[in-house]
This record gives sequence, C-alpha cells and structure tokens, in this order.
Amino acid sequence: MSHPVTFHGKTALVTGASTGIGVDLAARLAAEGSNLVLVARSADKLNAVAERLRGERGVTVTVIPLDLGAPESAEKLVAELDERGIRVDILLNNAGFGSHGDLAQADPVRMAEQVQLNVGTLVGLTTRLLPGMVQRRDGVIMNVASTAAFQAVPHMAVYGATKAFVLSFSRALWAETRGTGVRVLAIAPGATETPFFSIAGEHASLGKRRRPEQVVDTAFRALRAGRPSAVDGFVNACLARIPARLVSERLLIAVTERAMRA
Repeated sequence: MSHPVTFHGKTALVTGASTGIGVDLAARLAAEGSNLVLVARSADKLNAVAERLRGERGVTVTVIPLDLGAPESAEKLVAELDERGIRVDILLNNAGFGSHGDLAQADPVRMAEQVQLNVGTLVGLTTRLLPGMVQRRDGVIMNVASTAAFQAVPHMAVYGATKAFVLSFSRALWAETRGTGVRVLAIAPGATETPFFSIAGEHASLGKRRRPEQVVDTAFRALRAGRPSAVDGFVNACLARIPARLVSERLLIAVTERAMRA
C-alpha cells in the first residue's frame, strides 16, 4: 500500500508560475505548507505572486526568472538550484504554450520553441530531479497535459502532439516509479480561463472554460488517489476518452478539424 502524499515542509518547483494554472498550483501548495521555487520568464509577475504567498502563508518562496523555452534551460535551472542548496521534493511541470494555425504557414523557430518548452524542458527537469526523489523514496511529479493529448488536433498539430507526449511519458513514468515512494500524475485540463488563449488564439478554445482552481482541485484529488492521469471536468473527460471507441479515426479527425478551424 502506498504512503499518503504530504506537502507540508517540502519544497515544490512550479514552472510557468507567473499566470494561470501555475499561480493556482503554487497557491495550493503554499496552503498545504510547501515552500516554493517559482520559475517563469517574467520577474515582475513572479515577484508579485511570491510576495502574496509569503504574506498569506508564511512559506519560503524563491523566484528564478528563466526562459524555459530555451535549449539547456533545464540544465541551467538545476545548476542554479544546486548552487543555492535547494532540494526539490515536488516538481510541477506546468509551463507550456500552444499556437493556432496550419503547419505549412508556421514559423519553424516558434514550433521548435513550443516543442522545447512543452516536451524538452519537461523531460530535462524530470530526468534531473527524479533520481534524488527515488533515492529519498519520496517525491511528487505532476505534468500538465491537455485534453488535446487524446486525439489529433488539426490547426494545432504541434501543440496536440506535445501534449500526447506528456500524457504518454507521465503514464509510463507512473509505472516505473511504483513502489519507490514517488507519485507521478498527468493532469489534462480542457479549455481553462487563463492567458493561454491570448497566445494560442480564441479559435483554440472549445466549450465552456473552467477555472484554474477547478483544475487544481481535480489534480490534487487524482494525485492523492494514486492515479496516473486525470481529465479535469466531467464533460471534458467524456469528450477525451469516449469518441475514439465509438467513431472511426477519419471521422474523429474530421470533426476535430472542423471544430478547430478558424
């Protein structure tokens, strides 16, 4: 039987912690008594979040401004943590972005940055921080996937593929770490009220948007239940998991393409 997940007195690293789901994840961890390391590009936004959480919860909050979409950023971040003597017990890989449009018209550099942030840096941080968790027989890794992970997403081909990677990677890691004291979860939000759509575009949004705190509630319930993955919201869960069993691959892709078309 696995031990219960505890957060009090632990140190949690949250990427993409300046806006959206990342802020709510950091707030929940602070409420649970975790000290925090917040990472994103904007120092001003990170400092504002850090100041609020220090004042409300009395936890230690370290701010590290860093562009995680740059190659070698995972290596740089872990080196910074080592230099400061910070041991990470909980890793929340939340940073990511999507862009709407056809690949034939896409900026190759922007697509590479998207793969680097959504996949490369996530794997880089996980690979570097997991061994210590396994050695201590205690740790949590939560990766933010998406309902886009469950089917091909025309007009957001790269984003959907990166999130499918995150889901598959997390599920495999969940199996590899069973019995080690490390919990792994992929949380798959659907459309959520965050700045995501200011980057991806409004056409990237399907259905009624949920609130970041609802996503966080779902994630923490699933984590404590020991699940490998969870979809936020009943309707999202139905849409993510059921269609592939009921309709043909061609029809499912065609329906998704129509829904995502500008």
